[in-house]
Amino acid sequence: MAGRFLRPALLLAALVMAGGAAANPQGRATSDFPVASEARIETQGETVRLVLTLSQPVTASAFVMAGPDRVIVDLPSVNFQIPASNARRSAGFVSGFRYGLFTPDRARLILDLAQPAAVADVSVKPLRGGFGELVIELKRTSREEFVALARAAAAKAQLPHVPVESKSEGDQRRIVVIDPGHGGIDPGAVVASIAEKSVVLAFGLKLKEQLEAQGRYRVIMTRHDDSFVPLGDRVRIARSVEAHLFISIHADSLTQAQDVRGATIYTGSERASDAEAARLAAKENQADAVAGLDASEDVQDVAGILMDLAKRETRGFSAMFARNLVEKLGGSVKMHKVPLRSAGFRVLTAPDVPSVLIELGYMSSPKDAELLNSESWRAQAVTAVQGAVDQYFERTQPPGKAAESRR
Repeated sequence: MAGRFLRPALLLAALVMAGGAAANPQGRATSDFPVASEARIETQGETVRLVLTLSQPVTASAFVMAGPDRVIVDLPSVNFQIPASNARRSAGFVSGFRYGLFTPDRARLILDLAQPAAVADVSVKPLRGGFGELVIELKRTSREEFVALARAAAAKAQLPHVPVESKSEGDQRRIVVIDPGHGGIDPGAVVASIAEKSVVLAFGLKLKEQLEAQGRYRVIMTRHDDSFVPLGDRVRIARSVEAHLFISIHADSLTQAQDVRGATIYTGSERASDAEAARLAAKENQADAVAGLDASEDVQDVAGILMDLAKRETRGFSAMFARNLVEKLGGSVKMHKVPLRSAGFRVLTAPDVPSVLIELGYMSSPKDAELLNSESWRAQAVTAVQGAVDQYFERTQPPGKAAESRR
């Protein structure tokens, strides 16, 4: 497990399995997972402890990461039933913690650090009735020691990858990839206990259902449940299936401007069209870091003149689809006063797949928040996006040169 690379004094020992969660819970309901019912942080001198109460003991491993500084605790899939107020608590050098599903068979808990710290111990104590108490003990350390531990962790880390069903022989349908933003441990914007990840997943599933009903499209979701998908994997999914179109779904939030509302369509570019687009791209590009992954940029696997031609052609198709979206959505839902923008979103970097990002609205706007959670509004907006997809494929052919650049 990930914690094994730490030296013995700081090793996060694997916990004894007593009743054990299944290693591969795919197909299991969340209610079948071990339940985490309480989490608390306490301090004692230079030590901070996080205590997690579980319905049964589980295995766990942990390690530290920098940029930002944090401690990552990996667990089997857990049904977190912890009061939301717990996640805002802090103690000593721990400024807060968060948790959620990380992959179909793994949960993750992240402790944010205000100062460098190392993991001193991980232990489990069986409780009466078959319950378990997981204790993560942290101790303050030097910046040099922390950096060394983080580098060791980064060298051992393995990104989760999402399997994708292969295309059937002779299937001539257009391939559309729908990418609901955030998910699992990364909730996205949260306003009044409503998480962006849930809003955009509901929209994405409805769009998939409506597109597939026509029989003209093969629709692939980057996630179809409340799980986390790394940014790079979202792009890789689109490229691996040779998608004709990639649609990323989000819902923004501006804490200082609750009067700002309306949908916005974004395309990818190295230079942002304006400061607001740059702000949003920077925030969305931190999704991996929020989930405890290295947020460094992915290295493209093709290069040279052919890549430049592919990017140029693909961006032309992306811009065409974006204009279709503004036209169709504008006839059905309220648009932002600047409805078409561009910025360096990592999920829009596929050189051979036309890609757009839709901000459905602002969760920080009471009116938009009400609409985003309305089934009637969702149906209306989904129909508009479907119309834009239909119009795009009626007017264009998928990129030729771009497709040739795939490996």
